Amino acid sequence: MTTKQKAYIGLGLTSIIWGTTWVASKYGIKQGMLAFELSAIRNGLGGLLLIVFFLLKGQKLPSFKEFKWLLGMSILLFVIANGFSTYALKEIPSGLAALIAALYPLSVVIIEKVKYNNTKITTLTFQGMLLGIIGIGIVFYENLAVHNSVGYFVGVVVSLIAMLSWSFGTIFIARNKMDMNPYYATGWQMFLSCFFLGAFALASGKAIPIQEITFTIWMVIAYLIVASSIIAFAAFIYTMKYLPPAIASLYAYINPIVATIVGAYMVNEKLSLPIFVGSFVTLTGVYLVNKSMKAQRRQITPVTDADGM
Repeated sequence: MTTKQKAYIGLGLTSIIWGTTWVASKYGIKQGMLAFELSAIRNGLGGLLLIVFFLLKGQKLPSFKEFKWLLGMSILLFVIANGFSTYALKEIPSGLAALIAALYPLSVVIIEKVKYNNTKITTLTFQGMLLGIIGIGIVFYENLAVHNSVGYFVGVVVSLIAMLSWSFGTIFIARNKMDMNPYYATGWQMFLSCFFLGAFALASGKAIPIQEITFTIWMVIAYLIVASSIIAFAAFIYTMKYLPPAIASLYAYINPIVATIVGAYMVNEKLSLPIFVGSFVTLTGVYLVNKSMKAQRRQITPVTDADGM
C-alpha cells in the first residue's frame, strides 16, 4: 500500500470518526450523562494522555507566559466551543449541531472583516455566506416540526455561540502563535478545560458521581478519547502531511453528513430529503467561502480536531 493510499484511508477515518463523535456525545447525554460532565471527563483524560506522551518525549512544562496563552485558548476552544456544543446536543439533533459547527469559516470572514478590515467580501464569498445561511435555515425549519420547544431554540443559540468561540480562537491562534508543539498545546488546552467544565457540572447539582457512571457511558467516553482524540487526530495529521490541503480538508464537508445519517439510526433523529438538501446547500456555501479565502491567500484551516467537539 502506497503512502498516498494510506493518506486516503486516513481521510476516510477522520471523516467518519469525527462525524460519529457528535452522535456518540448525543448518545451519552441520552443515557443520562450531564453534557458538561461528559466533556470534562473526555477532555481531562484525553488531554492528560497527550501531556504525558509529550513529556515522556522530552517536552518541557509550559512557562508562565505559555500557560496564560494555553488557558485563554482552552476557554475559547474547549470550554466554550466544545463544552457548549456538547450541551446543545441535549436539545438539537447531532446533524444540525455538526452543520452549525461547519459554518465557522463564514464567521471567520465576518470577524476578520469587521475587526481587522483585511478580508475582502467578494461576490463568491457573499454567495457562499448566503447559501450557508439558507441551508441552515432549511435544516432548522425541517427539524422545527419535531423539536418545537424553547429548548430547541436555546440549543441552536448555544451552538452558534460555540461556533463563534471556535472562530475567535482560530483567529487568535493565527495572530498570536506560541512556539509550542501544537499537539502538546492541545493536550494542555483539553486538560485545563476539564476544571472549568467540571465546575459547571458540579454547580448544576446534577453531576453523576464517578462510581455511578454506567459501563455504557464509560464506553462512550472511551470512544470519544481513543477514536476521536487519538486515532482520528493522528489520521488527520497524516492526511495533512501527505495529501494536498484541498483534499485533506474534505473531512469538514463529510462530518455533518455522517453525523446526520448515523444520528438517524443510533439516536432516532429525523432524516428527510429537506434535511439532506439543506445540508448540501450549507456545505456548498462553506466550500465557496473557503475557495474565496484561498483565492485571497487568507484561508484559515483548523489545527485541532475540527469536529468542533
